[in-house]
Amino acid sequence: MRLYIFDMGEVVAFNTDVFPAVCGHLEMTAEEFYEIAGSSLEMLMNGSITADKFWARFALKYGGSIPEELFAKYFNPRLDHDVAAIVSRLKTSARVVCGTNTFDPHYDYLAPRGFYDLFDAVYASNKMGVSKPHPEFYQHILNAEGMGPQETVFIDDAEINVCAAEKLGIRSILFKDSDSLRAELITMFG
Repeated sequence: MRLYIFDMGEVVAFNTDVFPAVCGHLEMTAEEFYEIAGSSLEMLMNGSITADKFWARFALKYGGSIPEELFAKYFNPRLDHDVAAIVSRLKTSARVVCGTNTFDPHYDYLAPRGFYDLFDAVYASNKMGVSKPHPEFYQHILNAEGMGPQETVFIDDAEINVCAAEKLGIRSILFKDSDSLRAELITMFG
């Protein structure tokens, strides 16, 4: 049996990157946003603070109020039906799970709309308390699934996450598009 771990944002669903719109709303560069967000962004992704707490902390450093939850406001994902078809096909002979960095507003949007229903299980950073590229993220999934790295394939659009998985011995694919993914899987497994 083989285990496939798919990232959600910009792999299974596209139009998920809210940061450009959030930065535009706040009239700042991405660099300025990440500097102000600091470690609070990882804490949000790891589920140790809420979105409200994140924005309260952000507002203190930003020097102004943020009256609405911007991550939810600008989140408008779309399912990539071609990738969903690949997931469905793989599930006929393997276990296929979602391993995603996310936070509550996005998780709470995707879950009731069925995005996670494609998978046998979902491992979300905000529920697990650890995010990619930390090795504990991948190890948590392997342990929960009872699989070793040699039996696992990881698919993600971020090179840093792919490299982290590869360091643990997990075969990894840097996602570009559904056609490339299909070709890579055929090359790997015939």
